[in-house]
Order: sequence, then C-alpha cells, then structure tokens
Amino acid sequence: MLRFFKAQASSLMASAADFLVTLAAVKLFGLWYLAGSITGTLTGGVINFYINRNWVFQAHAKALRWQVVKYIIVWTGNLALLTSGVYLLTHFYHLNYMLSKLLVSVTVGISYNYIMQKQFIFSVK
Repeated sequence: MLRFFKAQASSLMASAADFLVTLAAVKLFGLWYLAGSITGTLTGGVINFYINRNWVFQAHAKALRWQVVKYIIVWTGNLALLTSGVYLLTHFYHLNYMLSKLLVSVTVGISYNYIMQKQFIFSVK
C-alpha cells in the first residue's frame, strides 16, 4: 500500500510539471491546446519515470535500457488516451482544456499508469 501512495505522490509531482508546461506552452508560446498538452505530458513522463525508477519502485539496479523501452510503450498508450480524452472533452463537451486534462489525467493515472508501471515496467510482485 505504501508503494501505491508513493506512486501517487510521484504522479502529483510529474503532473504539476506537466500542467505548468502545458499552461506555459499555450498561454506564453501560443501553442494549440493539444500541442501544449502533449508537450506537458512528455515533460511529466520524463519526471515520472525518474522518480518511479529511483524512489517508488527502487528499480535502479535493473537494466535501464529495457525499463526505458517498456516505459515508452506504456507512455505512448498514456499519451494516446490523454490526448484523445482532452480533445473529446474540450471539443465536444466544451470543457476548459485544463479541466479536461485534469479529469483525464486522474482517470488514466489510476486505471492505467500505476498498474502498467507496477506489473510491466518495473515488475514489482
């Protein structure tokens, strides 16, 4: 159970960076909200991998190369789910893109990311 809470703390840290980068990309650099969201998701993904590998799952002794390959596979699914969800909620339901991102991020984070990282990337039994 402690690992789950550590993973959620890691997710919050990565999400904070993700949301800040998304806002900066859209508001300061004028990117389309989906491009900003993708940029933020990439940033958050790098941060999340580092924290999860070294702190949450303590898998720093395992082969980095294969963890990175597995993470990219899972992260690509995360990116597809997140981008699709943000687009659908923003475009069709007229929610603010940041609210859409928050709702989809929480849903995907709990239902997909943690499970895939625990069972596939960092292989914790």
